[in-house]
Amino acid sequence: MSREPRTTRKCDFMEKLLDGAAVEWAELGNLCEKISSGKNKKKSDDGLYPVFGSTGVIGRTDRKVYQADQILVARVGANAGRVYIAQGEYDVSDNTLIVKNKESVVLKYLYYYLVNMRLNQFAQGAGQPLITGGQLKALLIPIPCPDNPAKSLAIQAEIVRILDTFTELTAELTAELTARKKQYNYYRDQLLTFEEGEGIRQMSLGDVYDFQYGTGNTIPKAGGKYPVYGSNGIVGSHDEYNSEDSPVIGHIGAYAGIVNWGRGKHFVTYNGVICRHKSEDVLPKYAYYLLLLQDYGAKSNSASQPFVSYHILKAPIVLVPPIDEQKRIVAILDKFDTLTTSISEGLPREIELRQKQYNYYRDLLLSFPKPEAELATEV
Repeated sequence: MSREPRTTRKCDFMEKLLDGAAVEWAELGNLCEKISSGKNKKKSDDGLYPVFGSTGVIGRTDRKVYQADQILVARVGANAGRVYIAQGEYDVSDNTLIVKNKESVVLKYLYYYLVNMRLNQFAQGAGQPLITGGQLKALLIPIPCPDNPAKSLAIQAEIVRILDTFTELTAELTAELTARKKQYNYYRDQLLTFEEGEGIRQMSLGDVYDFQYGTGNTIPKAGGKYPVYGSNGIVGSHDEYNSEDSPVIGHIGAYAGIVNWGRGKHFVTYNGVICRHKSEDVLPKYAYYLLLLQDYGAKSNSASQPFVSYHILKAPIVLVPPIDEQKRIVAILDKFDTLTTSISEGLPREIELRQKQYNYYRDLLLSFPKPEAELATEV
């Protein structure tokens, strides 16, 4: 059975949603009661009301200025163009633009459309990127059925409902993942904690592993079949490998002390530490879970460039149970690990699929054809 091209299915979906309604493009400035800058310059850590800035809540204040839902757009700096909605009672900093919609357009519809436009592309300047209120006012926004306000609002609301459904599902899955990670960490700590006694052996991690810094300061980005591990996971690919099925620990920089499992044959740069398993009394995967217990980041030599030395890696003393007990513990923790970290089977995979589904429908629902004359006037 043949399938219709995706573009045809998209057109059919939108035609059904619009139900013959025309689409008119209007400047954002004409769809808003105002587009202005916040005024707050005196935020602090105390106060009854939050102060919103370019990254969300950036402080507190005792002065309540707004109590209506409004769209905020970061105006200046690295976050210029970031879009979010402020709710409740609050004030707004002077590095943020306020977009107050008219009743003829649904606030959340405008929000989704502005997010989809990726406003950071309009930021001007190198050292201090800037987006102006004038730029926002000139942006063209599609409004379905403008001659029938009730129908227009209903279509906008339906678009918002669909996108909200995917957003909420992704948020629920993310919250579930966070809860499962906390549960995993709790059970890992409990399962790997023993009191000294019969069958329990005391060892240092230097007895379990030989540690060796990786190779090369340049990260190979492409051209090989082996993944490249740096200080925090895969950063490229290479045609050579220097480690296989073993942990990799961040050695230097912001990720010093982070532990990852290097699956299969892989290459480790100087930013990572190769952990070569050598003890017959400790299963390789059990030894990996012992590494996860160590807070190497807190133990790193603090400086402008934190690093984890061989001495720090070898020093921790651990209690090791018999092999059969190690196997039982590994089986339990592997199931948790798959659920919380696997990009092919676990919750991260499910979140990725839902995000792709959301992106598909967002593009479908917010992609209206523009007349050529209007295209020429867009910022």
